[in-house]
Amino acid sequence: MTYKFQARLNSEWVLEKPSGEVFALGETLRLLSAVEASGNITGACRQCDMSYRHAWGLLRKAEKEFGMPLLETSRRQGSKLTEFAQHLLWANRRVDARLTPTLQSIASELQEELEGLYPESRPKLRLHASHGFAVEGLMQLANHEDMSPVELRYRTAVEGLAALNRGDCDLAGFQVPVGQFESPILEHYGPWLDDDRHCLIYLAQRDTGLFVQQGNPKNIHSLADLIKPDVRFVNRQVGSSTRLLVGLMLDHLGINPDHIKGYDSGEFTHMAIAAHVASGMADAGVGVETAAWRCGLSFIPLAKERYFFAVQRDSLENPLMQQLLALLVDPRYLDYVSELVGYDARDIGKVFSLKQAFGRTWKDQVRGSAARDMSARRNAARGAQNKFSMVSP
Repeated sequence: MTYKFQARLNSEWVLEKPSGEVFALGETLRLLSAVEASGNITGACRQCDMSYRHAWGLLRKAEKEFGMPLLETSRRQGSKLTEFAQHLLWANRRVDARLTPTLQSIASELQEELEGLYPESRPKLRLHASHGFAVEGLMQLANHEDMSPVELRYRTAVEGLAALNRGDCDLAGFQVPVGQFESPILEHYGPWLDDDRHCLIYLAQRDTGLFVQQGNPKNIHSLADLIKPDVRFVNRQVGSSTRLLVGLMLDHLGINPDHIKGYDSGEFTHMAIAAHVASGMADAGVGVETAAWRCGLSFIPLAKERYFFAVQRDSLENPLMQQLLALLVDPRYLDYVSELVGYDARDIGKVFSLKQAFGRTWKDQVRGSAARDMSARRNAARGAQNKFSMVSP
């Protein structure tokens, strides 16, 4: 017997009164989101598959609990959210964006534990990658197919590559910018990549840039504008490739990150960054264009990034890996990635060596890493020699 279910974990707000009575907000928040999208309560009811009477009952109860109106209605303009309801909805989106990677990783671990309770378990591929829209779509398709599941752990690029070297995962996702910052980023990944042992599966190219509010009220046009005293920035988490890229760009511009308000903040997803800016909690953030588009933000391009899965060369002939490669070029997945704003699906699923993917840049990076390793060993040897000389008679 094998399992035929997929573990899922979702976040939901509840209001708890001093008496212990609980009012769940999930259904109300979904209704408010539908009203925002459709512009009227009737369309929202159809979208949420609920009766008109039930919808108004939910809204009236929520308004009573909060002591604030949630909708403004008129015959000519339909229905729109009050300012309070808008902030409530964006707060929920920030929570979802923050918790999604954590909940999905925990669900994957739970899935593994439950699977172990069955006498027969399906083999699976283990993917470690940062949260992204192309990866998200691949997981959804892979785990709804009649194929072995893909187990996902959300990790930074370095964490994923280190896990690949330890044998703790089968694929490690990482992105590399095109152009002048390619070499220093590769240098950062260099200790965990070996052209003799590893090869790369190409996923997509994506546009990364600044998110700013519609109309750009703070007149932000480049990273140099982040030092303005009235600009609040929201950053990705420490260790993320996006944060590393921003740091390199600021260094190139001669900008001290300490002069940027909010630089020490850290969010785990592109959508969390976008939700912060859209809700007014920050004036600018950096992420992929898809997130900006979904949150109605303006986007200022900074770099194009190529996203890869690193794998062990000898794993390519594994039947599970062959299934995944076939899925990458499946028309359904190609259509999905092609529709992501800011993504380019050309060459998706192709397998490259490190030299083929990065050419001379990779060779220079390898030489640079080797030179630094040799220098470190020499310094260590000198230190040991000096220490010996100091204690010798």
